[in-house]
This record gives sequence, C-alpha cells and structure tokens, in this order.
Amino acid sequence: MAPTEVTVHVNRGRGESLEADRHSVEADDSFDVVLRGHGGPAHVHCRLEGDLADVASLERSNYYVEDDGETTVRVAVAADAFDDPVTGSLEVSTGYGAISTTIDVTVRPGPAEIDVDESLAQPTASATSDDGGLLERATSEVEAGTLGVVALGALAIAIAAATAATIGGTAAIVGFLVVTVGIVAAAVLLVR
Repeated sequence: MAPTEVTVHVNRGRGESLEADRHSVEADDSFDVVLRGHGGPAHVHCRLEGDLADVASLERSNYYVEDDGETTVRVAVAADAFDDPVTGSLEVSTGYGAISTTIDVTVRPGPAEIDVDESLAQPTASATSDDGGLLERATSEVEAGTLGVVALGALAIAIAAATAATIGGTAAIVGFLVVTVGIVAAAVLLVR
C-alpha cells in the first residue's frame, strides 16, 4: 500500500473552519495528516479515539498552523501491536473545540516479517574448506574393507575385459558381461 496522507484545510473560506480532503482512511502503517493553513494562523488540537488510540500515537496533541503554512502531524502506528484490522478515528479541532472534523481510520496489519537466521548468510564449513578432491572425500567417508572389495571388483572387471579382448567371440563377451553385472550387483548390495 502506498504511503497515506490526509490533508486538513484550516481556515479556508470564512473564519475558523476545518475541511478534510477525505473523511475515511485505510492504512497499513504510520501515516501523515497535513494541516494546511489558509486565512490566518490557528491552534489545532488532534486526538485519537476508539481502538486506534491503543495502537497509534501522536507526538503531541496541539499544533500551531501558520497562515499559508503547513504542519505535518505524524500518526505513528505500532504495526507489531495488533494482528487484526483496528478501527477508530482522528478528531481534529480548532477554536477551543468549537470547530471539529472527524476522520475515520482503519489500520490493517502489514505483512508478517520473516525472521532470517544470520547463520544462513555464512557459508558452511564443507563449502569453504578445501578438503581435497572427490576421490579423497569419497575415501574418507567409506570404510577400508569396502574400499578393498571395490578395488578387487575393479581388478576382476579389468581381467575379464582383457580376457574377452584377447579371446574374442561371443562367449568371451557374455562372460565379461556376467562378471561385470555380478560385481555391480555386489557393489550395490555392499553400499546399502
């Protein structure tokens, strides 16, 4: 939602008067009320009413508005003080309360903030440390007995490949494939 601003014209026209440019406001955060002076200086009193007074505040209640000047009144909303929409009103008065205008206000809670743990910005130890290559990481996580079995399996496949290449023929290739499938199946069962 865009920042909200309401303008209240003070003493525009005859004598003491107040005219708001709108009589209701919806906001999801703090907003400003601009008191715009016309036709002479004035003292203006602002007051929050209803449930709005529980979640919002004014810096002070009395403001001096110069002739042809502007005074900005910040309505500070404590966005973390409520979960459901809050309604109330802002009463603006002058002339010792003889002249007043009321602006209905609905403040809706803003989107919930997401807490992000600062540790997410830090790289993990495994990503930053140079602990060697893939082979070194793999061997450090695998037991020595498993490495021995894998080495013997690789040796058996190499011997089967050399034998199939030397002898040639369909029977040698089928034998090579049987040895290779057997070793791969054993490796899968070993890793489980």
